[in-house]
Amino acid sequence: MDKLTQSVSHWTFLTNHAHVLLCIAKNSEFRLRDIADAVGITERAVHRIVTDLLEAGFIDVTRDGRCNVYIIHPEKNLRHPIEAHRQVADLIRLIEGGQ
Repeated sequence: MDKLTQSVSHWTFLTNHAHVLLCIAKNSEFRLRDIADAVGITERAVHRIVTDLLEAGFIDVTRDGRCNVYIIHPEKNLRHPIEAHRQVADLIRLIEGGQ
């Protein structure tokens, strides 16, 4: 496969932030390592994204023994002006709706 074909074939419509959020929506007790494996990024990158989501108020985290449990705020509006009229719940429903 040539470089142009490789670069074209690896992009996705959703960002890694969206992928991490969707993983948390699927399982609020996922470990960062599990999310990293599912998304295809490093555990460190997942940690940065989770920190971004926490600081922006999209999620909260609580401890349950030795585990983190993530709580999504589905009422939060998405950030980009094109999608700001939609909420996190809309994104989750769109992607998870068929399952």
